[in-house]
Amino acid sequence: MAHEFIFSTTGYTFIGKTTDVVIEVCTTAGLSGIEGVDQLFSALTEGELDRTRAEYATAGLSVDSFHLPFERDHDIAAFYETTRRGAVETMIRHMEVAAAIGARVVIQHPSTSSFNLDADGLDAYLLRLDRSFSELLPRAQVLGLTIAVENMLPGYDGPRLGSSPDHITAFAKRFGHPNLGFCLDTGHALVAGGPERAHEFADAMGTSLAAFHLADNAGDRDSHLAPGRGLVDFAAVFRGAAGIGYAHPMCIEAPPFAHLAGGSFPLAAWQALVAETRAIAERAVAE
Repeated sequence: MAHEFIFSTTGYTFIGKTTDVVIEVCTTAGLSGIEGVDQLFSALTEGELDRTRAEYATAGLSVDSFHLPFERDHDIAAFYETTRRGAVETMIRHMEVAAAIGARVVIQHPSTSSFNLDADGLDAYLLRLDRSFSELLPRAQVLGLTIAVENMLPGYDGPRLGSSPDHITAFAKRFGHPNLGFCLDTGHALVAGGPERAHEFADAMGTSLAAFHLADNAGDRDSHLAPGRGLVDFAAVFRGAAGIGYAHPMCIEAPPFAHLAGGSFPLAAWQALVAETRAIAERAVAE
């Protein structure tokens, strides 16, 4: 099963760094670009966004995906209506930034709450998401964006919204829209589903899988280890991506597995991160 994999990396690693640093790392390591984050782009003026996008394009890079904010006040499933409305307004502002920087897809947490979903029931959350997506999805359509809902970690004392494959199925059924997709976070899937059920998140997302967060861990916490350094079954992840013909950048949501010296990882460590991830992917589809 031949398949060409493209890799980007998270912009969170580059907060406080210049565009020149981002470009040097990506071009040296063989990355297609970064996943945008609000701390890098949201304070830029329209002209500055245009210039940054042009600088990336000149270097052969792009911001394919953009992670929408996910602090406490950014909960689009909030039970307090004032909070929910404010969160929707915030998402729309950042979606506009994402579109201006050239993103294809924005990553959306279904909720920023870690409350036990069993206490209020899935239907109560779906009602609030319904109100939010009724505004967000038409705006995404106008902006030419796909909203990719990310699978989540479990809560502290039980399931949270997005932490079960059943929730993904419910989202797809209730909010089906051409501009709605899903983001598979491999680390979240392992912690929430365990080795036996982790694959069910990708199964539930199916051909609506619009983005990937590739991160590894030991199954006990969201460690954000480099792929291959934990227990995630990446062979299954990459075979699944190839099986649906996924042709967009897959975001490595982890730093290099290397010593951080002077606030930056060595370029050789970035090269190793991409080379090792690519080797895992290519072995998976060759088997």
